[in-house]
Amino acid sequence: MLRLVLPKGSLERATLELLEQADLAVSRGSEVDYRGSIDDPRVASVTILRPQEIPRYIADLGITGRDWIEETGADVVSLGALHYSKATARPINVVLAVAEDAPARTVSDLAAAHEVVRVATEYPELTRRYLEAAGVKAEVMLSYGATEAKIPDIADAVVEISETGRALRAAKLRVIATILVSHTELIANREAYADPARRHAMGQLHTLLSGTLEARGQVLVKLNVTEAALTRVISLLPSMKSPTVSKLFGGDAFAVETVVPKATINTLIPALKDAGATDIIEVPLAKIVR
Repeated sequence: MLRLVLPKGSLERATLELLEQADLAVSRGSEVDYRGSIDDPRVASVTILRPQEIPRYIADLGITGRDWIEETGADVVSLGALHYSKATARPINVVLAVAEDAPARTVSDLAAAHEVVRVATEYPELTRRYLEAAGVKAEVMLSYGATEAKIPDIADAVVEISETGRALRAAKLRVIATILVSHTELIANREAYADPARRHAMGQLHTLLSGTLEARGQVLVKLNVTEAALTRVISLLPSMKSPTVSKLFGGDAFAVETVVPKATINTLIPALKDAGATDIIEVPLAKIVR
């Protein structure tokens, strides 16, 4: 039913891992194959394109970054953000950066220091719009990669993406402005979205993907506890809403279960045991659908 377009390049591996975890694994002849399939009646075909092409050439449904939606100015429907990127769950930032030892601290400083600011970027349209709105006269040059290396010989500044800031610091660059905070998004062709059947299928796939992302970093904790220790144990438990508490058959004890962050489990389980919990089980989660 749906022709799905996935991103090639830096987002490719993370996207394929997400789909597999969402029970939507992509089958391909090889890792360099640009076409694939998903064993799901809602997905008719899978194509893999560069993320900057997806907003323009999306057939029905696609995954790309907000940065490329803004750069291309494509008229698409966003079904919502998918909180993952190349290396983390954080968004990427499209930033304006200068040499570490450059005097400019703001966009205005940069404009004052140069009659025409030379800016290299993979986002020429986004950059032009931003600098024009800031009143900066600039020569915007399309960069085909290694953008950080173009300062100072080719460019006075660069507009580049940053997820952790590590690459910019390694290149001895300093950020003076954030142009855009960009999440990965699930987007739809507007004409396809107008069809009720396809729109319903899109929503179901979005549920699977967002539910999988929601479950990342969460685990289910199950335990038993006596009535005397119940209040003490409950006070230690963070939860999405409130813990589920059930009375155990034939006694004065209770079964308790709740979802907690995986990052806290190493301190939580010993604390629960100290508070009187027994039979503690940690269960990994595949999806959380709210």
